[in-house]
Formats: sequence, structure tokens, C-alpha cells
Amino acid sequence: MTKAFSNLNIVITGATGVIGSTFAKGLAKKGAKIGLLGRDETKIERLQSEIDSDKKQTIVLKGDVLDKKSLINAKEIFNNKFGKVDVLLNVAGGNSPTATTEDEFYDKQSKKNFFDLDEKGVEQVFNLNYLGSFLPSQVFGEDIIGSELGTIINISSMNAFTPLTKIPAYSGAKASINNFTQWLATYFAGHIRVNAIAPGFFETNQNKQLLRNQDGSYSERANKILSQTPMGRFGNPEDLLGTLYWLIDDTQSGFVTGVVVPVDGGFSSYSGV
Repeated sequence: MTKAFSNLNIVITGATGVIGSTFAKGLAKKGAKIGLLGRDETKIERLQSEIDSDKKQTIVLKGDVLDKKSLINAKEIFNNKFGKVDVLLNVAGGNSPTATTEDEFYDKQSKKNFFDLDEKGVEQVFNLNYLGSFLPSQVFGEDIIGSELGTIINISSMNAFTPLTKIPAYSGAKASINNFTQWLATYFAGHIRVNAIAPGFFETNQNKQLLRNQDGSYSERANKILSQTPMGRFGNPEDLLGTLYWLIDDTQSGFVTGVVVPVDGGFSSYSGV
């Protein structure tokens, strides 16, 4: 247990996802008090039982990052058990098949090209990623503003810097997270440090259909990604933990705010030649 973390009250949105659950497990081992926030109470309870069977270190927070009232209620529940929130991890996010093209470059024969994308799907992706970080920052930020160790960490993506083919809505939404991170860091300068982590390519349930063929082998897209990643592999969620710990720990990153840290196996540094 790390003493610096044992004094922290942390809320994680999207806690049951691949990245969120990895963060929860890592921070629980360091002794932090954690609010596990998500829409599916059963999944949250399952995660809680994995990392904190006596329920002394974690609390289940059922809430929707797009429903401000549910977030306010979740904060009250957290406050009643652990006190005020020090750290917010905005992990909730995602893409939608309805906002994803089938073709990488325009093909009028494609079953789903740019002209076929569903506006509601695009709106859903923008809401989930941008508003889904904006609203929790509003609600939990009211606690964090009074914490000497206060910080907000958003989850961006490497496609925020250079958009990936097929996913225009998700790329645009994550670009908005970079901008929001910088804006919020400036707005709260001297009160709350605000940074973001930009994962490179990780194999998750969300992108499995893009990276794997039906027989389980890597798709053409996956092989293309690996060919552009100097470390030659996809990331593991645990690869993000060192950066997370550093950004949270005020003794190590106390003068760091408004940055987006790539954790990408060298993808962003490689020109392809």
C-alpha cells in the first residue's frame, strides 16, 4: 500500500470497462478509496467482489455519465461513505457501429460509406465521450476544487491527434477531449490539475470486430496497425498504470497540467519508414 494513495478518494466512471476495471484494481492495491461508477449495478458489484470483498475500500455507484441527476446522487452516496472526492477518472467512452464506415476510403459500392452513417449514432458517440466527461467533471469537480491533491484525468486516444479511417465520430469526439482537457486545466489552474492519457492500440471488446477475423486471426487492419507500431504489439491495459499513478501523485507531477500523454508503443513517433 502506498501512503500517498491511501489518503485519496477516487471516482472512476466506466469502471467496469477494460481500462476502468484495470485502474480500479491497480488503485485498490495502493489503498485508495474508490467509487466504482457505471450503469450496470450487477457488473459493478462483480468488480467490487474481485477487488474488495469486505467492501471497506470501494463503493458501488450506479449512474449514467449523461444523466446529471444520477451523478449528483452518486456523489452524495460516495460523500456519505468516504467524504469528498479528490480525484476523478473520466474513463467512460466508446464508439458505435452506426457511426463507423465499412470502407477506409470512399467506395460507392460499400454497404456503409460516409453517406450512410446514422446521425443519431454520431450524436451518441459525441455525447458519450465529450458530455460523458464534461458532466462528471462538473459534478465531482465541486468536491475536487477543495482538495489540495485534486486532479481530473481524462481518457483520450491516439486518434485524437490523427484521425483513424472508418471512425470519424470517435476520432472527432476524442479530439474534443484533448481540447477540453487543455481548457479545463487552464480554467482550474492552481486549483485542479487536469490531464489526459491517450492510449494507443489496445485490443478490447469494443474494437475486436475491427482487429480479428472470424477465425480469431488478426485482420488486415490489425496487421497494418502493428506494422506502424515500433514495439510490434498491442497494448495491455496494465501498460497505462504507471502513467496513471504518476499523474495522480502530486509529489511527482505537481507541476504537470493540461497535457495529453501518449501510451502507444511508439505509434505516434513512427513515420512508416
